[in-house]
Amino acid sequence: MQTDTDTLTAPDLTWRENALCAQAGPEFFFPAPGSSTREAKQLCGACEGRLACLDYALRHDERFGVWGGLSEKERGRLKRQSR
Repeated sequence: MQTDTDTLTAPDLTWRENALCAQAGPEFFFPAPGSSTREAKQLCGACEGRLACLDYALRHDERFGVWGGLSEKERGRLKRQSR
């Protein structure tokens, strides 16, 4: 049984259903250190769930990989700018 509390704390993950990243392997979005993230960012740029993905990553402090078209460093800068 789901309560109002569950609804408030459960993240909305419906964006994942049609996300383009589901068609690529995780190594695509979590490249080895020093590897390019260009291809992952291009795929994100064409994804309708990009903004929801980025919001999820920022809210859950995802520290690794490309989320919503941004790398770890780019998300860190975005968070610092929004303070």
